Amino acid sequence: MTRTPPNEIRWPKRIATLADARKYIDALGFCVLFPVKNVALPSLYWPVTRRGPDDDFVFDRYFERIWRWKDELPRRRYAIYAKYFRGRGTFISPEYLPYFLAMRETAVGPADHARLYAEGRIRDDARSIWEALADEGPLATLELRHLCHMETKAGNVRFKRAMLDLQSLLLVGHFGKEQETGAWESTRFELTCRAFPAQTAAAFAIDPAVARGKLAAKYRQSKPGAPPVQLSRLFGWSRDETAAAISAAQGATQNPKGKNRG
Repeated sequence: MTRTPPNEIRWPKRIATLADARKYIDALGFCVLFPVKNVALPSLYWPVTRRGPDDDFVFDRYFERIWRWKDELPRRRYAIYAKYFRGRGTFISPEYLPYFLAMRETAVGPADHARLYAEGRIRDDARSIWEALADEGPLATLELRHLCHMETKAGNVRFKRAMLDLQSLLLVGHFGKEQETGAWESTRFELTCRAFPAQTAAAFAIDPAVARGKLAAKYRQSKPGAPPVQLSRLFGWSRDETAAAISAAQGATQNPKGKNRG
């Protein structure tokens, strides 16, 4: 039997279809596309390829599947895909997306780009990209760069940095592919609030502290022995936030239906 690498989980069978991938992400709540050093999360790569981070990277049919699914899953709204944990490709299920949005306080509307810019939460390039998506709807990379006047080599650097900023706040995610040139297909991007309106609406009613508790509880389902510092590093929480989240997670485990004792 193939040994399960660190950070990965045992899964009953090799993931072979998009439906299998969706079930996997739904079960975990959130995971990364590929194994990432210093990110203690399972990947989709492992249960598809059965190759760990120390194995040779092979561009075969298994790799092609996950590379295709990273665009197909969000296009079908089965999961959001964005460069989130340490700026690396991350899947978040629709069930747990509201908690991430509440935690980051980024349950917003399409027209909120000016407000977040005024508050200093995003830079002007990110505001420009957000505004273009708000006005035009989902856009592929080259068209989006053109609309934002980032066509040059230096502009591309600005575009990539701004996109990382937006995705790190889960304001923007991938939304399929588009053939813009005769070469590689381009990524299409969409505002999270439009791709996942129900999840965004749900996030408005969730307190950030409650969201942290829910995420800690979900994470500890697969990693019950995770020390507080591991959660703090993964989610970017302070020591006090981590302690409160773990306490809430433990309370939820001991009293899962919210029944009063006594």
